[in-house]
Amino acid sequence: MTARVGIVKDERYLGHMPGHTHPEHPLRLKTVYRMVEKEFSDDLVSIEPEPATLEQLEFVHSTVYIQKVMKTADHDFTSLAPDTPASAGTYLASWLAAGGCIKGLDAMVLDVCDICFALIRPPGHHALADRAAGFCVFNNLGITARYAMKVHQMSRILIVDWDVHHGNGLNDLFYAEREVLYLSTHDTGLYPYSGEWVETGKGPGEGYTINIPIPRTLTDDDFCALYRGILAPVITGYSPELILVAAGFDAHRDDPIGRCRLTEKAFGVLTRLLLDLRLHIPVPPVLFALEGGYDPRSLSRSVREVLMAMSGRQASEMFPAGASGRAEELIGKARRIHDRYGIWTDVR
Repeated sequence: MTARVGIVKDERYLGHMPGHTHPEHPLRLKTVYRMVEKEFSDDLVSIEPEPATLEQLEFVHSTVYIQKVMKTADHDFTSLAPDTPASAGTYLASWLAAGGCIKGLDAMVLDVCDICFALIRPPGHHALADRAAGFCVFNNLGITARYAMKVHQMSRILIVDWDVHHGNGLNDLFYAEREVLYLSTHDTGLYPYSGEWVETGKGPGEGYTINIPIPRTLTDDDFCALYRGILAPVITGYSPELILVAAGFDAHRDDPIGRCRLTEKAFGVLTRLLLDLRLHIPVPPVLFALEGGYDPRSLSRSVREVLMAMSGRQASEMFPAGASGRAEELIGKARRIHDRYGIWTDVR
């Protein structure tokens, strides 16, 4: 049966204006929205976002910081962080970004759709409790995970972060908790220069953070083989009640920041892999939230591949027949580091 795919999109996300030369420009989302309207307008369940409430934002962020973001509405230009400028429209867009993810989760829980893609901005995985960072204002998926715990009583949440930059905000937020398993592949030579192999969690959360630094020379087949080798045992061993995907597309070969070798096809294959693997456990809702990707055209093509995979329209492309030598090496290292915890490495 074809999955019902929810989509969160809203023109108000374009009101966040960090500047004409800033990589996180509204043109990113404009280009994606045009593609969605042209190719998927009849296939998606539209989900209208609402701003997150103050209480929901405080699941993650300090009251002082939230007030600082609110005050940006009074000025044409504000600097929330050296790399994160704000405009008068940033306040509403940021509240809607977090709220859009929450609305997407609720839509799946209420059986309005089966899976959902929140096409939002500004992004969120770098945002910290008390400050903006890395183009991110609020930690959209962090807030959503906390909401899932508090409102829907979920206690096993998997966050998959395939953005080329390490999601340090997500990493730090759940580092000492077992209720969230955070899996990230990233280039440690790029901002925020964190996410080393040995950062695996602490206290009750020890072993529930999987950081996999990757070389930027990985091909599509390498990348998909790596994810197949890690995701399959993680999903089986952890059996998440909810899967959140920090869907950044800056590992695309055309991205001006990521400087990697992936094409848009890799993201479609990863999406199909993830959706297939979840069928082996009590089927959890899956929410994708847009993170990075700074070349509008390759971003649009990548989002298209994800939506094609979600809606069952993806061409019948084969997964790599076997893990490449580079993928095998990365999988083996991750297993050796995490063997002591036994959370997923016992699954073959």
